[in-house]
Amino acid sequence: MVMSGLPALETLRAGSLLAIPAGRRSASGLHAIAKRAIDIVVSAAALVVLGLPMAILALLVRADGGPAMFSHTRIGRDGKPFGCLKFRSMVPDAEARLAAVLASDEAARAEWAATRKLKNDPRVTAVGRFLRSTSLDELPQLINVLRGDMSLVGPRPVQASELALYYGAAAEHYQAVRPGITGPWQISGRNETSYDRRVALDVAYATKPSLLEDMKILMRTPAVVLLRRGAY
Repeated sequence: MVMSGLPALETLRAGSLLAIPAGRRSASGLHAIAKRAIDIVVSAAALVVLGLPMAILALLVRADGGPAMFSHTRIGRDGKPFGCLKFRSMVPDAEARLAAVLASDEAARAEWAATRKLKNDPRVTAVGRFLRSTSLDELPQLINVLRGDMSLVGPRPVQASELALYYGAAAEHYQAVRPGITGPWQISGRNETSYDRRVALDVAYATKPSLLEDMKILMRTPAVVLLRRGAY
């Protein structure tokens, strides 16, 4: 999806968009009720249909002796932290390995600073690489949707450090909606795009809530997942 007229990140951080009426900054009223109803029905149905495949994936992940899933703290609507669920795609000592890589590899430090990702990430397991490239590692987030932590569509959930470092005043827009399993960034190149553009996409989405736009994003997501564009 191409979103034209995305505001410059400097403008977002300056807070000029914060003058937009509150009714446009967040989903409310009938839109919020309809969006939440869709989230509950679709996520519940998907968990029933995908229950067996998810169980098989869990067994494959556990083959190295570690847990099948992990919960990582992310920031949700209204700034509330929540445990974002994923199938584990990394080795158990992932944090220590990341620290070692960033301490010894200047190129890796620059890549991490720009995208919060490493294309050749030494922490990722063989099974985890497949799960990530196909986005299957995110299937447990259907549970987050059912709980109300997330929505099917919205900005991808971020850590508190990312929100402070990259969003600035634009954080208010990110926190006005629930983060999503998929969203504008997911169908716009993902890791092939800059973090600045990711912020601009999130703000554009949050300021103009639309069920029609959600449907368009959902319809485009399977093709993006199958093509594995920007996924690693």
